[in-house]
Amino acid sequence: MSDILIIGGGVIGVCTAHELAKRGAKVMLIEQGEISSGASYGNGGLIVPSHCVPLAAPGVPLQGLKWMFNPESPFYIKPHFNFEFLEWMLLFAYASRRGPMMRALPVLSELLLSSGRIFDEIAREGGFPFGYEQKGTLAVFLTQRALDKGLEEAHLVGGFGVETRSLNGTELCELEPALRAEVAGGIHYPQDAHIDPAGFVIGLAEKAMELGVKILTHTEVMRFETEGKKINQVQTTRGDFTADQVILCAGAWSPVVLRELEINLPIQAAKGYSITLETPEISPSYPLMFPEARVVVTPFKDRLRLAGTLELAGMDFSIQSRRVDAIRTNSAKYLQGLENAKVTEIWRGLRPCTPDGLPVISRAKQFDNLIVAAGHAMLGMSLGPITGKLTSQLALGENPEMDLAPLRLERF
Repeated sequence: MSDILIIGGGVIGVCTAHELAKRGAKVMLIEQGEISSGASYGNGGLIVPSHCVPLAAPGVPLQGLKWMFNPESPFYIKPHFNFEFLEWMLLFAYASRRGPMMRALPVLSELLLSSGRIFDEIAREGGFPFGYEQKGTLAVFLTQRALDKGLEEAHLVGGFGVETRSLNGTELCELEPALRAEVAGGIHYPQDAHIDPAGFVIGLAEKAMELGVKILTHTEVMRFETEGKKINQVQTTRGDFTADQVILCAGAWSPVVLRELEINLPIQAAKGYSITLETPEISPSYPLMFPEARVVVTPFKDRLRLAGTLELAGMDFSIQSRRVDAIRTNSAKYLQGLENAKVTEIWRGLRPCTPDGLPVISRAKQFDNLIVAAGHAMLGMSLGPITGKLTSQLALGENPEMDLAPLRLERF
């Protein structure tokens, strides 16, 4: 028996296990695949306080509907009309009004800035390399119209503690020579950072094991045995487990797991893709964001990764080659030298999206010993450390250092 059983071995589950072990808890973590085998593996590895505007924002639902029948668009909604999807879309449309967005924005900003500080601490004191580098990100725009919109957003997030610096096209190309001269301009977000995402999650999992965490991979949850408001047993493909508390950190699979407990968690899986290349002869030194194309580019020590797209298509793991090709084609409009770079890996993963753009970090009212930490969308890597800290405080009966009311499960 463990004090705490964690379901999910991505960045959220591993950060939570590590924090709990540091505080002396007896922890077991189970994962249906390998550690960091889901959305935590092949993402862009960006730590982005600059991304505190939630996915649910004015104009986004309408833009998604316009792109619904274009499978090469950067934000694609695949028509699949079941009740859960329609309910999610209605909640998403409601949350995309300016009022709800402005209430969510300071919550995300506080989470992201706090998480960024923890990443810095882990890089200095964690004792394992994960490619951490804080030189900021560059948001790059091809057109003046898009740049003006980007500057409006920079002004907005600047009011919530995010540092920004605007650059014209010449200044931008001087700072990052790999960019094409045609770019209109950009914005530097100096508080952002980047890491090797899989290296971080696997390295932190190893540190957690050194602190006593037991990790069991290839272990799938089948059902729960409950009594009243308590989960007595978690039955899996590799045996049955009991624990004083259960923490669900299963990302896009979380609603599927909770269905067994008759708990509704409105999360839709949003598929994203990445293309990893051998480092081109002309390679950027800064992480780059191309908002018009919804693509990010991350330079790692020995490779370059292009990541992007948002595809609301349910639990669909298929690879759409046109969408992969669009990432590379659109990136080449901004960057020199991509034409001959060799592809070493094509990846896709499912990001768990709540309709209001905020994660769930909450006890479930239906069971006294169940905590849910899920729904981080494209910010899972950025929010991993602070989620782990807040979830561990919740599990140990401490007062969380942030107000978790906006993140409660029952808000939907």
